[in-house]
Amino acid sequence: MQLYNTLGRQKEEFIPVRPGKVHMYVCGITAYDYCHIGHARSALVFDALVRHLRHLGLEVSFVRNFTDVDDKIINRANSEGRDWREVAQTYIDAFHEDMDRLGVLRADSEPRATEYIPQIQDLCAKLIDEGKAYATPSGDVYFRVRSYPPYGKLSGRSLDELLSGARVAPGEEKEDPLDFALWKAAKPGEPSWDSPWGKGRPGWHIECSAMSDPYLPLDIHGGGQDLIFPHHENEIAQSEAVCRCELARYWVHNGFVQVNAEKMSKSLGNFKTIRDILESYLPETLRFFLLGKHYRSPIDFTAEGMDESEKAQHRVYSSLLEARKALERASWKKTPLPAELREEWAALPTAFEAALDDDLNTAQALGQIFSQVRIVNRLLEEKSLRAAEGTRELLEEFLARARDWDAQLGLFGRDPAEFLSELRAMRVARKNLDMDHVENLLRQRREARMQKDFARSDALREELLGLGVNVRDTPEGQDWDLE
Repeated sequence: MQLYNTLGRQKEEFIPVRPGKVHMYVCGITAYDYCHIGHARSALVFDALVRHLRHLGLEVSFVRNFTDVDDKIINRANSEGRDWREVAQTYIDAFHEDMDRLGVLRADSEPRATEYIPQIQDLCAKLIDEGKAYATPSGDVYFRVRSYPPYGKLSGRSLDELLSGARVAPGEEKEDPLDFALWKAAKPGEPSWDSPWGKGRPGWHIECSAMSDPYLPLDIHGGGQDLIFPHHENEIAQSEAVCRCELARYWVHNGFVQVNAEKMSKSLGNFKTIRDILESYLPETLRFFLLGKHYRSPIDFTAEGMDESEKAQHRVYSSLLEARKALERASWKKTPLPAELREEWAALPTAFEAALDDDLNTAQALGQIFSQVRIVNRLLEEKSLRAAEGTRELLEEFLARARDWDAQLGLFGRDPAEFLSELRAMRVARKNLDMDHVENLLRQRREARMQKDFARSDALREELLGLGVNVRDTPEGQDWDLE
C-alpha cells in the first residue's frame, strides 16, 4: 500500500515499524460543541484507513483522543453556568452518537487529556531538565523552539518565516517569540492541577504528546490539514526532544471542507453540524458523499452534491435488490456469458483493492463499484442473458462483493429494500409532499389498471409525474419513487 506522507511530501510504500502491526494515533475533537462536517470527514477518512489496513491482515491499534480541558470548553461552561467537566462529557457523548450514526468504528483507545496530567507534567519536567523548556516566575512552562533544530520539517516553514509573524503578548514571559506553552499557570475560575511550577493546566500540544507516548514510535499520525501547523509541528518537537526517536513514520492529513464554495464559519451562517445535515439526509448518504472524493482534496459541501450522492446510492442499492429478486428464479439456462464481460467482471475486485492501496483512493474505488453495477444491470436487462447460469453465478458474486464494500468502506451493507424505503421517505419529507394525496392517486391508478382503463391510468401517471413521483409497473405490481 502507498500512503502520502506529509513529512516527505510524497507517496511512500507503507511499511509498519513492527511487522504485521500498526499503531495509529489520530487527533480527536475538542469537546465544546457538536461535531461539524469537517469532523465527519476526518473521522470517515481514518475509519476507511483502519478498515482497509485490517482488511490487508494488519493488526491495527487505533487511538483517537479527546481534548476535555481547553479555553473553548471553559468559556462555554462559564457562559452556560455549567461545570466544565459536564460540558466536555456532553459533547463527547454527542460525538459518539454522531459517529455511530455514520458507521464510524469506535477507536481501540480513547484517552482524555485530563487522564494524563501526571504524564504531561513528567514530559514538561524532562524537557526542562534537558534545557529544551523553561518555567517562568509566574508558573508557565514554555518549549524552546530553537533547541530543536529540525523544527518546521513537517510544515516546511523556516524559523525566519515563523518569526516574522510571531510576537510576545503583554504579560508573557517568553524568552523567544517562537516559544510555545507546555503548561499554563492557573487563572481565576479556571480548572487547575498542582504542579512543580504552581497550579495550572496543560497546553494543547503537550496533551497529545503524552497520550501518544505509550504507542511510540507511531506508524501513522493523522488529523485534518489544519493541524499540520502548529499542532503537529509542536507535537514532533516535544516528543522527539524527549524520546530521541521518530514520533511517527507517516503523517496523514485530510483536506478541508467548504460549504457552497466558502470556508465554513459561524460568522458566515454556513456552519453545518452533522446533526443539521442528518435532518435532511440519511447518514450513509453523508458517508458516501464524503468518501466520494480523494481524502487529500478539498471538498465542497452542497445540497446538489448530496442529491447526486442519493441518486448514486439509489442506483447501487436498486441493483442489489434486483439481483436478490433475480436469484429467486427456479431454473437457469446453460447460455454462456460473453468472454469479454466475464474478463472485465473478474478484474474489477482487483481494481477496487488497487484503488484503496493507492493512497486510500476511495473515489476511484467507488468507480469500480459502479462498473460492477453497470455489468449487473446489463445482465438483468438483456433477455438473452437474464436467465443464464453464468448470470446466476455473477449475481451471487455481486452480493458477496457488496459485503466487502461494506467491510472496507462502510457502504452498501444495508438491506436494499429497507434502505431504499428510508431514502424515499427522507426525500418525500425534504420535498414536503402531501403523501395522502399521492397515495390516493396511486390507489386510483391501481384501480384503473385493474379495470383496464389505460387512458385513465396514463393520465394519473402524468399527474403523479407532475408532483415528482415516477411510477413503474413491475411483475410484483405498481411501484413508485421520486424523480
